[in-house]
Amino acid sequence: MKPIVLAVLAGLCWGIGEVFTRSVLHSKEIGPFAAVAVRSTVALPVIWLAYYVAMNVVKSPMEVQGWLGGASTATWFKLVIGSGLVAGAAAMIFFYAALSMGEVSRIKPVAFALAPATAVVLGWLTLGESLTLRKIIAIGLIIAGVVMLTGKAKSPADAPEEADQSTRTNS
Repeated sequence: MKPIVLAVLAGLCWGIGEVFTRSVLHSKEIGPFAAVAVRSTVALPVIWLAYYVAMNVVKSPMEVQGWLGGASTATWFKLVIGSGLVAGAAAMIFFYAALSMGEVSRIKPVAFALAPATAVVLGWLTLGESLTLRKIIAIGLIIAGVVMLTGKAKSPADAPEEADQSTRTNS
């Protein structure tokens, strides 16, 4: 239960944070690269403080003592390239650039629906995690939900315009 509660809290924080971010980016006072830089600059000391507290105050069993010298080259490579450059830098840059041009209600669902779908498939292909029918159906439902959230909805006000276009095309 605890991992789910933490995941819910993370999702709530990201949802709230991205609404603020979208508001800032659409003000046109700050661009996406500056916003990513500020986000990372503000987050980093808080993350290091949380790490210090976990290691020295709480003595969390989840944290590994001596990881700086004890981690293998392969572990460092995956952490730096996969987590740092791909997820930490590239994803945030792409996401903030998209958010600067679009609505949070469209950008966020696309980005955050592809993340679990990609993770499930890559977890299966590279980590040997199970890919069950239930997971496949769930991915399909997530993607269908995102399509419904982000697709162009036809409103009643659009109907006369479409009728005019079809009349003009057929004439």
